[in-house]
Amino acid sequence: MELKNPRAWFGLVAALYLLIFPWHPGLRSPNELCRLWQTRAIVELGKLSLNETIQKYGRVGDLSVVDGVLYPSKAPLMSFLAVPLYWVMFKAAGPAWVPELPQVFFSRLLLTVAPTLLMLVFVRRFLKAYLEGVLPEALTVAYALGTLAFSYSEAFFSHQATAVLLFFAFYLAWRTLRGELPKWGWAGAGALAGASVMAEYTAALTVVALAAWVAAAVLSRSEARERRFVDLAVAAGLVLLGAAPFLGGLMAYHQACFGHPLESGYKHLNDAGYQHWHVGGFLGIRLPDPSAFVLSFFSPLRGLFALSPFLMLALPGLHPLYRRERALFVFTVVLLVLNAYFTSSFDYTSWGWTTGPRHMTPLVPFLLLPAGLWLQALAAPGARLGTVLHPVAVGLVLSSVLVMGCVVFVNYVPDDVSTSLFGLCAPLFEAGYLAPTLLNFVGVTNPLAGLVPFALLFGALYLLGRALLASPRALLIAGAMVAVHLSLLRVATRHDDHDQGAVSFLKSVWLSPPGQTPRFW
Repeated sequence: MELKNPRAWFGLVAALYLLIFPWHPGLRSPNELCRLWQTRAIVELGKLSLNETIQKYGRVGDLSVVDGVLYPSKAPLMSFLAVPLYWVMFKAAGPAWVPELPQVFFSRLLLTVAPTLLMLVFVRRFLKAYLEGVLPEALTVAYALGTLAFSYSEAFFSHQATAVLLFFAFYLAWRTLRGELPKWGWAGAGALAGASVMAEYTAALTVVALAAWVAAAVLSRSEARERRFVDLAVAAGLVLLGAAPFLGGLMAYHQACFGHPLESGYKHLNDAGYQHWHVGGFLGIRLPDPSAFVLSFFSPLRGLFALSPFLMLALPGLHPLYRRERALFVFTVVLLVLNAYFTSSFDYTSWGWTTGPRHMTPLVPFLLLPAGLWLQALAAPGARLGTVLHPVAVGLVLSSVLVMGCVVFVNYVPDDVSTSLFGLCAPLFEAGYLAPTLLNFVGVTNPLAGLVPFALLFGALYLLGRALLASPRALLIAGAMVAVHLSLLRVATRHDDHDQGAVSFLKSVWLSPPGQTPRFW
């Protein structure tokens, strides 16, 4: 099995994505269930409100309330996309209720897992336009298994679905700018960008960066100035044409539920404990807080670079990106600045019970190219200190896949744990509480069934190491870098009452405790 063979790496990644099912009904995951309860309300009652559905199926969180009427506080696209899936299950169930577990499973499978697997094909195609050798495949695998993409593909949140929509919007715009698609490609990019905002409000950050990139790319062309402005006006018009149905639909939803086309559910939160997150500034976005910035990127619990350190390679990679394609450099810098400002200005504690800073999920695929360009520069013949720095960088790739993969096998991280890997995941694994998998539903219990995902994860690490490391010395340096990363996370682990309490609680709600077989339907 070789990483250069797309079928090999794609099959391994797909097998891992499709096999695990990190879902624990006892957690009553509010972000997921509020959307799926609205799906039930639409199919069964023809309503957007949740009052009757909650009475029938049980209480969920993340709600908004207007005059006593309950709605999800989230943007509505994921609820709507799940409607045909639930309609089929509802009709097949007849007079019986559809359990929440199969609804969660199939909604994830078709609306978060499958779109990411499709996206990986096009991520690789995009990277191959700029990177040489095995790097496009390696960075695609690292993205799939070593970043937030893995976590939010395995949860019915909107974050990875939004990342998929935004990447495809970018991809269509990129192909159109290169003359590989007709001008109607702009309308497709606009439709995907509009859909992303309908899925998650913070997608607007990336849409702004996309607009800056398109403007920079069009205005930097060699044609006459008048022609460049005409091209920009045409692109903007077609983008707005494509986005209009989704933005119009979102405003109509706001009007129907919250009484104003520009007023979202976050203005009407049902839980008073969450309201302070969205008070002050613009939708809760205030002046930057240095502690929020540091924690969002470097917290050993859920910092972006703490869990996926290879993404830090994107920072020095901005220099070769600038030299290679300045419009993409503008896009990446604007996107980084917007995300850094947002995560530094919003309440850090609002990321709760998640893997990593979840609202930065759409940022991650756009860090792959600069990270890859830096890896490529380090591996180039004659690169200063490349024989040391390249295996160090590869070690960060391997460590990202190892750490993020293990955390995703749990995928629900309490706020008061010291570190997600050693404070929560390692104690659970040691006690036999391994990732729930499809094998559990056919009678194979944990811990035996849970060893298969680890085998696939270590298979991916083997492929990456074999493809990127050219000598035993390089392997030794990369291994040392992995050890350093793991040591830092271990040192930060307190093993205190909070850690132990979180482990005990997760055990109490685990879908597939050792020796037990969960029921699918």
